[in-house]
Order: sequence, then structure tokens, then C-alpha cells
Amino acid sequence: MRKRKEYSPEYKAKIVLEVLREEKTMSEIASREDLNTNQLGNWKREFIENAARVFAQNRVEKEAMREVKEFREKEHKYQAKVGQLTLEVDFLKETAKKMFGYGWEDQLGYKK
Repeated sequence: MRKRKEYSPEYKAKIVLEVLREEKTMSEIASREDLNTNQLGNWKREFIENAARVFAQNRVEKEAMREVKEFREKEHKYQAKVGQLTLEVDFLKETAKKMFGYGWEDQLGYKK
């Protein structure tokens, strides 16, 4: 049984772009690349049918990147706030210890 030849998407795109430039005929390109003209026609049709996806995908990717950027900004803001609150809690604990001595947690009803 003869194994089918597989072509990379990059190769197909390169060949289809050459066909679209119309510098050579589809038959000439197919002959040079040892391809069937029907196969080349199918690649061209598929390429043209899916061309709009490039722009749609670009828009989707931009939206996703914007959302990631917003998420990271919020995360950074929240991490900064947690850091600030941690410092404040530590300061208050030290102040309570100085004011009320050891065992201040029980005196003030502080739960760890």
C-alpha cells in the first residue's frame, strides 16, 4: 500500500500564495512541485475560504491578551494590598504586645 504524502501548512501556504500571485500557471507550479492540479486547486479554495479567520483570530487573541493584562494588573494591585495589610497587622500585633504584654491575645479575644 502506498503511503500518502503529507505537506506542512507552511509549504501549502507558500505554494498557494505563489498560485495567487499568478506569475506562473497552476499547471506549471503543480508540475514543478510534483502535485496534482486538483490538489493545488483544493488548497487554494481552502486557503481563500479560511482567510477571514486570520483576522477574526487576531481580534480574539487581542481580546484575550487585554483580559490577561487586566487580570495581571488586578492581581498586582491585590498583592500590594495584601502586603500592606500584612504589615499593618504585624504592626498592630507588636503594638498590642507592647501595650498589654505577653498574653495580649487572650486579654483582647484575638483568634489566630
